[in-house]
Amino acid sequence: MQTLRLVFDPNRLESPEAANALDRAAAILCAGGLVAFPTETVYGLGANALDAAAVGRIFAAKERPAWDPVIVHIAAPAMLERLVSEVSEPAARLMKAFWPGPLTLLLPRSEEVPLAVTAGRALVGVRMPAHPVALEMIRRAGVPVAAPSANRFGHVSPTTAAHVLDDLDGRIDAVLEATRGAGPALRGVESTVLDVSGNPMRIYRPGAVTAEQIRAVAGAVEMHRDEGLAREEQAEALPAPGVGLRHYAPRARLVLVDATRSELARRLAEAARELRWARVGVMLPGGIESRLEAGEGRRSTVAFNWGRWDAPETLAESLYAGLRWLDAQGCEAILCPLPPAEGIGAAIRDRLRKAARNEGAGSGE
Repeated sequence: MQTLRLVFDPNRLESPEAANALDRAAAILCAGGLVAFPTETVYGLGANALDAAAVGRIFAAKERPAWDPVIVHIAAPAMLERLVSEVSEPAARLMKAFWPGPLTLLLPRSEEVPLAVTAGRALVGVRMPAHPVALEMIRRAGVPVAAPSANRFGHVSPTTAAHVLDDLDGRIDAVLEATRGAGPALRGVESTVLDVSGNPMRIYRPGAVTAEQIRAVAGAVEMHRDEGLAREEQAEALPAPGVGLRHYAPRARLVLVDATRSELARRLAEAARELRWARVGVMLPGGIESRLEAGEGRRSTVAFNWGRWDAPETLAESLYAGLRWLDAQGCEAILCPLPPAEGIGAAIRDRLRKAARNEGAGSGE
């Protein structure tokens, strides 16, 4: 399969160039094909959510296990009628407050939704993305679009079309290369996933919409606590996307460092000394002094300028790009600080901890 690259300026959606690209993407989706497209979180790999065979192609392209459910994206509230059997009052309030936006709601699945979408579970995750390209593509297709992140299963999520092609070139039908300004994802980490069926409600995956924001709109909410790590031989379907799994992982060994700002440079240097055998990469926040010179026995050290430590939104935006860049530099180990668990910092910590869940990967915590 040759992956079609549909390139256009997302700031000119009214142009013939954009209309042609979006119409071709919509036609591919309606024919049962796969299209990678930008959202305000990460790039998604889309298929017609009501076509079981098309959804199956997502799992094949990503090498994703069947027990991991996927999220369905919509362009208008009317699309919910085919997806869910009920919308509760708290769910309606949350939709009004945060849609379009990075909030996925787990809602009762209608019979029209293929079981593959939910891994056989009774709830389906639905969200309305805030990226204009995603909304317009879904609108033109006229069908809800099932879309996990557009990468090989377990790997670092993509925030640019180039990231998508690194993982899936030749495995999917097309990628929308929305360039010049709005191409990269704006949030950088995946949506918050919230089950609204209980009291309190439960966050299965933290994201840009925080527990504090949800509580202010719809009442009591708690964080899901993993009971254990899911394995490739997982027997039971997961309750929500991204739960209890090793996700978001670079090829290099990921070592996490949990320290206050004043102690961060010292702790990073100590962790680097323990990796004398490796070419070490560092996710280095701006303003943190680097003391990570190549030491005796270490081939080299390379740093990615991660962003401001006191602006976690910037850290989230470039998290996956940084991990991918350090992988591309041939790093054998990557040191990464854990930001405070405040606001979107909680989402960053969640992704990094899942990314570090591999055999032999230590932690500086």
